[in-house]
Amino acid sequence: MQLTPQRAEDFARMPLAYLRQEYPNHVMHLLNDAGDVLSPRAMHPVFYGCYDWHSAVHGYWLLLRCLHLYPSLPVADEVTALFDEHFTPELMERETDYFRAPNRAPFERPYGFGWLLALDQELLASKHPRAATWHAAMRPLTAEIRRRLLDYLSKLSYPIRVGAHFNTAFALAQSLDYARYVKDTELEGVIVTSSLRFYGKDTDYPAHYEPGGDEFISGALTEALLMTKVLADDAFPNWFDAYLPRVAEVSQIMQPAHVSDPTDQKISHLDGLNLSRAWCMKEVLRHLPPTHAARSAMEASVQRHIAASIDQVVGSHYSGGHWLASFALLALEN
Repeated sequence: MQLTPQRAEDFARMPLAYLRQEYPNHVMHLLNDAGDVLSPRAMHPVFYGCYDWHSAVHGYWLLLRCLHLYPSLPVADEVTALFDEHFTPELMERETDYFRAPNRAPFERPYGFGWLLALDQELLASKHPRAATWHAAMRPLTAEIRRRLLDYLSKLSYPIRVGAHFNTAFALAQSLDYARYVKDTELEGVIVTSSLRFYGKDTDYPAHYEPGGDEFISGALTEALLMTKVLADDAFPNWFDAYLPRVAEVSQIMQPAHVSDPTDQKISHLDGLNLSRAWCMKEVLRHLPPTHAARSAMEASVQRHIAASIDQVVGSHYSGGHWLASFALLALEN
């Protein structure tokens, strides 16, 4: 199962359809007064589609990533038009103003933070002739998110290990990639220090309790993914063996999750879990020695996880269709 131009085209057509779709919309919105009773697009003139704010963010990320990998995709002109329509200084300033309002410090923290920084990184890496203009428009929002992430890490005493949006490791992994790409040594240092504080001494993680019924990331494997980026190559295998000893014997991790109803907004998360597990395991395998005892079991598990959910991506119910393609891309590309 590989990423191909046709798959990338199919994946890209999903956010192209949904990034302008305002409803249904899962609004996470704090009202400061009666004037804050607004439609999704009035609150978020850029990231109003794809059911929720963070899914809109990584919908744009997906489009850029697909064009980065396959610049001649037939959807290229449609992608350009979509970005030109939304990535303007005026609209991005309004997006940033939403964050600046009182009492909204927790909004999209940390999942949306990580995806926004990943989007910024993809804009910087893009060879699209309009990418620099789009990136300049988003600069105030990126700066606000960076500031908020640093503030959050300065007061986060304990990591959040759940398998959904509040997971600390997932956002830190994305943010660390961004910090290194832009050579932001302050942000990189804070993330590395925080990661070591949160996870550096973890041992015997209870992975057999996974998955939860509506999780789309694995707390166990996402932490391991982060630590591949934090620890030196010669240190990671020892940490991993202490953290997930006998991982190949943990069937709850090695076998894909069963998705009983892909039209249910929460249960459909489990398709994302299968795909994100494959992504994490691929990255972990790159940092384990060729003779590692769990290698063959993990390699087989990657393929099982992708096979279990890849056919649920294109043409899926909107409950999964608004976001699953991003996780499918991660699973197949990496």
